[in-house]
Amino acid sequence: MENPILQRRAVRKYALTPVAGPDIEKMVAAFEAAPCRMHQVEDMQATVVTDEALLKKIATASSNACYGAPLLFVISTKKTSPFGDRDASAAAENVMVQAAALDLGSVYVMSGAQTLNGHPDLLKELGVDDGYAVTVIVAIGHPAGKVDTPDRTHRYKLVRR
Repeated sequence: MENPILQRRAVRKYALTPVAGPDIEKMVAAFEAAPCRMHQVEDMQATVVTDEALLKKIATASSNACYGAPLLFVISTKKTSPFGDRDASAAAENVMVQAAALDLGSVYVMSGAQTLNGHPDLLKELGVDDGYAVTVIVAIGHPAGKVDTPDRTHRYKLVRR
């Protein structure tokens, strides 16, 4: 595979094939390696969801914001953390790049994450500690079809001095 950073694409349609355990562990390692503010590792936590019943509850609560993915990384941060959103985004990117390296598709989900925070019983079932809120969900799975990889060079203004 080419550089997984360049190969990563948002995938919103997944095959029913589950993600293999060793691949999940590689993504867990990528999550664990994510940078965070001033090494405040206690400000972030994640729940890895593969349980079908729990995936269905999340789909119902979030109006299927996770696109039926068979694997979710539900990343939560302390409500009092001034950099929680940034830390969670860095961790999500690590997970998504690792997923791309494993030929898996992923998508960064914010609206579904925010919706979950309105379901305290579901947060408890996910193991989200008191004082934390779901910041982002990374939906992951085998793409249901071919993933388009358009050229992404020159997308943003870039100044070199």
